[in-house]
Amino acid sequence: MDTYLAIASRRDQRRYRPEPLSDDVVGRILDAGRLAGSASNRQPWTFVVPEGRSRVEAVAKTVYVPDNVLGAGLVVAVVVTGKGPVSFDAGRAAQSMLLAAWNEGVASCPNGIAERDALHATLELGEEETPVIVLTFGLPERLRDPASRTAEDWSARANRRPLGDVVRRLP
Repeated sequence: MDTYLAIASRRDQRRYRPEPLSDDVVGRILDAGRLAGSASNRQPWTFVVPEGRSRVEAVAKTVYVPDNVLGAGLVVAVVVTGKGPVSFDAGRAAQSMLLAAWNEGVASCPNGIAERDALHATLELGEEETPVIVLTFGLPERLRDPASRTAEDWSARANRRPLGDVVRRLP
């Protein structure tokens, strides 16, 4: 898929079909996060994947919309260690995973953390580790064909502020 088309056509989706994701697809999604750039190549992230049902249910209780986690075929908590721009680096890794998933026909959604301390305990994180975001992935309940429109058409239909409102040019 064309990168700009992937960016323009991707939308957060919170409802997934019950079929599991293949190990190959899961591997490519996680590897896309691993390949993301980071400040001074520190790679401050760990991708924690809860797999047992009770662990997934415990993670679901820590986010703002638990159903996103409960219905997902893959749940990934992006965890960082260290100081500096680690949250920015985590965002780069997360966006890489979201785009890689979309390239595979997999829907996804970032989930905000409502109970950070509870998530920290649920994931059995160390003292220096901080959970940043919980990503959910699954086969989309509602199929969307990125090639059904041009990237420009997807962009025009996006519920986003106009480009002129978000870009400020300085002489």
